Amino acid sequence: MTARLLLYLLLPAVSVLADGAADNLPDNVRRQPPPGVAIPDDVRAALTAEAAQLRENINGSAAAWEHFPDRYRYLPDAEIFWKAVDWALRYDEFFDPKQTEWARAQLKEGRERLEALTNDKMPWLSQTGLVVRGYRSKIDDSVQPFGMVVPPSFNANLPYRWRLDCWFHGRSEKLTELDFIHQRQTNPGEFTPQDTIVLHPYSRYCNGQRFAGETDFFEALETVKRDYRIDEDRIVVRGFSLGGAACWHIATHHAWQWCAANPGAGFSETEQFLNFFQGEKLQPYPWERKLWNLYDATAVAGNLLNCATVAYSGENDRQKQAADLMAEALNKGGMELTHFIGPKTGHSYESGVKAEVERRIDQLAVRGRQTKAYYFQSIFTLRHNECGAGSIEGLANHWEPAYLRMILAHGAIMMQTSNVTALSLRLPAGYNGEVTLYDSARAPGGPATQVALLDKDSPPPENNHNLGFVSPGSDGFLQAQFHKAGDKWLRGPLPADGLRKKHGLQGPVDDAFMDSFIFVRPTGQAANEKAGAWANAELERAIEHWRRHFRGDARVKDDTAITDADVKSAHLVLWGDPSSNVLMAKVAPKLPITWSSSEIKAGAKTFSAADHALICIYPNPLNPEHYVVLNSSFTFRDYDYLNNARQTPKLPDWAVIDLKVPPNSRYPGAIPAADFFGEKWELKPLP
Repeated sequence: MTARLLLYLLLPAVSVLADGAADNLPDNVRRQPPPGVAIPDDVRAALTAEAAQLRENINGSAAAWEHFPDRYRYLPDAEIFWKAVDWALRYDEFFDPKQTEWARAQLKEGRERLEALTNDKMPWLSQTGLVVRGYRSKIDDSVQPFGMVVPPSFNANLPYRWRLDCWFHGRSEKLTELDFIHQRQTNPGEFTPQDTIVLHPYSRYCNGQRFAGETDFFEALETVKRDYRIDEDRIVVRGFSLGGAACWHIATHHAWQWCAANPGAGFSETEQFLNFFQGEKLQPYPWERKLWNLYDATAVAGNLLNCATVAYSGENDRQKQAADLMAEALNKGGMELTHFIGPKTGHSYESGVKAEVERRIDQLAVRGRQTKAYYFQSIFTLRHNECGAGSIEGLANHWEPAYLRMILAHGAIMMQTSNVTALSLRLPAGYNGEVTLYDSARAPGGPATQVALLDKDSPPPENNHNLGFVSPGSDGFLQAQFHKAGDKWLRGPLPADGLRKKHGLQGPVDDAFMDSFIFVRPTGQAANEKAGAWANAELERAIEHWRRHFRGDARVKDDTAITDADVKSAHLVLWGDPSSNVLMAKVAPKLPITWSSSEIKAGAKTFSAADHALICIYPNPLNPEHYVVLNSSFTFRDYDYLNNARQTPKLPDWAVIDLKVPPNSRYPGAIPAADFFGEKWELKPLP
């Protein structure tokens, strides 16, 4: 069956210059964010005193509001203003003297909101126009801002569900909280559709909704859903430039959640963009090339079958390349890509085509997200495993192409898979599909749906598996699980027979930093001085760079201070070696790679512990529902900060680091061995 999809791609004319050849020099890397400018001493002193007083008041309120959950829940709506000013002062992030006036205004807003909360009032929840909000992140307990445009027609008391557009911002190396909040207080943005709430996520700085930025978007989205009556079937994702790249990613990897996507410019993959736009010839490690598939939209373009897409490019914009490559990828799957282009336009919207984009998106939003008879989900990792009618729960081989194709009709379901070992099915009550592949049937005892599964990985005729009938629950919803045993598909989940990779516990190293984590500092003496010094330096770097690039204070605790609650609730990032870190000493014997005072042994390969260290991610032996990570934060480094397309994982599930080569702007040292663990977290044979 040939899948047909009408995608309206309207792409702005773009004449954007590359970041420049100077940004292709790993030994000469610009600091990100850049250093700020000096502000008058008296202004600094006054702002510092005001910020300190607001912080003291926030702390007092937080302690006093233990039994006032509503007050505490909305405390981030005041705290974001303190953070914006405090961090600009503390970390030299004023980039223009006029920003001190923004700081005064934001501190005033923070004080007013805190006072309102004290009186059990939250007037910003019913405010229309430009509204700045905040939430507290599960990742690091930091407060993060987001902006909103609330239409004049909004009334919180109306029994009405509102369309929501989510706009992803472009790249700005100076986009601190102070700058972002000011923008969201003064600029409504590119699109403000009638009777529509618009969400502007901060994304924890400039990362194109990748890594913790992806989590940021969904945390901000959930906060908006909590406080406003959002129509789940009328959510649109949009963006331009870096925001266009973010939109390509969010649209393809979470396609089933949106009624429409509207990417403009940006990039849709890694290699060709950096070659074309940046003039960079990439020489990745083999695992790096595989890991590009975590975010490359072209690799999973077929998922847009589940999401109507309207893209935009300018005729003269070099970033038109993003949509051109998506068109090629979609055409390979038999999907039509309609590509509208702003004539004689560079890196911006052309007014006539912009109006057409808005008209098309408005039409799709009126229609809303549709219950479909056909679903498709292509993945390379279980991180992005859902398709709307079900999810992929197990893979035969991570980082190889996998897909689930599902055709639904009342009384019949056909599923086809490749590289899949387990899946689950979730259908709404009263589903009535349009495509019938099998005759409707009734099983004894009530309504049921016939299930057949076509397995591309098994030779015919064994690849056709009739799995009988699945009855809905008493609420009418149909839920079922299936797994593969050898060459056969069976009913039920995968047997619980030990560790296996699953959604949220599948690696690579960077995956740990999309959820709650704690850096665990060693208090003992390292067995080898070089390894101990390296781990301490990498920890200090990780703390600083988490703040600079993901805009939070990483939680740091000594190894002797970790509690059972910490083990239960967070990924633990252990620094040092088994001699210096008491928690590492507990978990190291249960890892597939051994690390003693004399050697690191990975299968048949052995490395001297005197001048090597281990980085890895693995289910925590003390709590296998969370990770333990050894000696790493997020793995892209300073060189990659200069172009967002470079911001991909640089390490797989484990890596041995040769400390004879010092860390640089790309890697934490030389890498003599690295690989992914297998699907049961086993060590695979090394070449």
